[in-house]
Amino acid sequence: MTHTTAKTVLISGASIAGPALAYWLHEYGFTPTVVERAPELRTGGYKVDIRGTAIEVCRRMGILDEIRTNSTDMDGGSYVDEAGRTIGEMPAEIFGGRVEGDDEIMRGELARIMYERTRDDVEYLFGDSIATLAEDADGVEVTFESGLRRRFDLVVGADGMHSHTRRLVFGDERQFKRHLGAYISIFTAPNHLGLERWETYHASPGRLTCVYSSAGETDAKNMFVFASPELSYDHRDVATQKRMLADASAGGRWEIPRLMRHAADADDFYFDSIALVEMDRWSKGRVVLLGDAAHCASPASGQGTGLALLGAYTLAGELAAAGGDHRVAFEAYERVMRPGVERNQKMAEGFVKELTVDRKWKIALRMFMVRTLPKTPWKNLIAKKIRDEIQAAARAVPVTEYGTLAHAA
Repeated sequence: MTHTTAKTVLISGASIAGPALAYWLHEYGFTPTVVERAPELRTGGYKVDIRGTAIEVCRRMGILDEIRTNSTDMDGGSYVDEAGRTIGEMPAEIFGGRVEGDDEIMRGELARIMYERTRDDVEYLFGDSIATLAEDADGVEVTFESGLRRRFDLVVGADGMHSHTRRLVFGDERQFKRHLGAYISIFTAPNHLGLERWETYHASPGRLTCVYSSAGETDAKNMFVFASPELSYDHRDVATQKRMLADASAGGRWEIPRLMRHAADADDFYFDSIALVEMDRWSKGRVVLLGDAAHCASPASGQGTGLALLGAYTLAGELAAAGGDHRVAFEAYERVMRPGVERNQKMAEGFVKELTVDRKWKIALRMFMVRTLPKTPWKNLIAKKIRDEIQAAARAVPVTEYGTLAHAA
């Protein structure tokens, strides 16, 4: 493949999708710049799955071995009752739906790997963000919050479900975000349960709490999911979000009162709607959206990271294949990605209902199944059914061949 004449591309967001796109753009001879609102790389977060065709993208990036070195290496999980008594246990292959070759890593570790893979070749602007975009026939004039003004050929919004880039170009997020009836919160706290490569769940009507500690971690991650109509709050107002979680968890048993005290002190507190981002088009002129900014499939799908990696690979490849013609490339990018995105979003809608079971008798039935499944002769069939559904979604976006890269790992 003949590489394109270098073109300048501004990418908003330095989580996973942004650095992945920057990597592939650099490989194809483009000149990417990544701008990130945070003053430094954000390394917190929860465990994320790398499955299906996303595994091949990571292999082609040369980061698969490092991902596996930093794997969470979870053994499995258990459900407990209000007194902390174990109701039932399941191995990781049933809990996570993974097959041989798939992996799981903490989001912060993956962000670090991506940044270290690109920082020598890519310009990063931390502590800044886009203020205005003015497009003309030849490019996009960008004014940053810092006052800096620069010109780029293309702009990519890889800045998450609450994308500022999307708001500037497409309008208010309420047009595109569909709340799925629940909220999720995650934070780090001391591992007072002494968990090691294990996750422990406690369910009550409309609520699910999980505490887990992965390989090499001394602390624990604490995850809360609760059913709720859409709430009104500033997604950057952490104090209000902590109060919302405390209100939603009021009266909870098991370890919940203690975990709420940890939540109040957590400095990596995450809280957001479980939602989908649904758009008819992911591009407008010279601006295109990537990852959750374009098509958030909610944490319930387990596929947000995989779709971000596949989207970055596909968008860069189509730009190279089109010789830098963004109109052709953006159309092809959507054509490749959209069927798989829609499949994953549909799966997420079903999964979120499973996270927030609303009746005690339904929870009791589930606990009976958890307790008895490992002893049943059909356990392998049920495990296979779970894995097959997850794997079909994880392979729904193909890895298109874009030719030999000049600098590929």
